[in-house]
Amino acid sequence: MLYLVATPIGNLGDITLRAVETLNSVDFVASEDTRKTGLMLLHLGIKKQQISFHEHNEDRAGAKLLTLLVEGKSVALVTNAGTPGISDPGYTLVRSAIDAGIVVTMIPGASALVMALVLSGLPVHSFTFRGFPPHKGGPRRRFLEADQESDYTLVYYESPYRLKAFLNDALAIFGDRRAVVANDLTKLFERIDRGNLTDLIKLFETVEPRGEYTVVIAGDST
Repeated sequence: MLYLVATPIGNLGDITLRAVETLNSVDFVASEDTRKTGLMLLHLGIKKQQISFHEHNEDRAGAKLLTLLVEGKSVALVTNAGTPGISDPGYTLVRSAIDAGIVVTMIPGASALVMALVLSGLPVHSFTFRGFPPHKGGPRRRFLEADQESDYTLVYYESPYRLKAFLNDALAIFGDRRAVVANDLTKLFERIDRGNLTDLIKLFETVEPRGEYTVVIAGDST
C-alpha cells in the first residue's frame, strides 16, 4: 500500500497520531529530502529505511518504489513539509500506483494554503490554488492574467527571492486588491500581513523577505 503522509509545515507538534503510527509501520519512507525527513524521524523516535524521491529523480525513483509496492511492500511518501503532491513531488507516483492497481490512501495534516486562506479574512467559499508562479517576469504576468477576471480568492506560494516582484506584478495585473502575505506559519515567529497590495509592497520595502510565503489575493468581485 502507498500512504501519502502529510507532515508539519513548521511546528513538529502538528504531526498527527496516525502519521506517527503509519511511519512506524511501513517498510519504507520515500522522502523529498532524506536529511530533513531523517531529522523528523529522529525527533519521533522512528528508525526507517528511506528512499530519496524528489522532482529531479521522480521517474527513476518512482519506478523503484512502484516495484516495491507491486511486491507487496508498504511505502509512506512524505515531502519536506505539508501534503505530498501539493506543489511538491507525489502526483506521478500516485498516478502510477493507481494504474498498477496499488491501494493508495492518505494521512491528512497541515497545509499552508488552507491555513493562510482561513487566516486571510478573505472569502473561503470559492478559491483557486495556483501554486508557484513562473520565475521570470513575462511568464509570471501572463500566469497572473489568466485569473484577472476570476471571482475566486486566489492563493499562491512564493519564494523570498521573488516575493517583491510577484507583488508588484500582481498589482499591475489585478489592481490594488485586498491581499494577505503569510510567512513562517505554525512557527515561533509566524507572521500574517494584511492590507491592499500597495500596502504590502510598501511593507516589503523595509522588511527583507525570509522563508517561504503564501500569498492570498481577493477575487475580482470581492
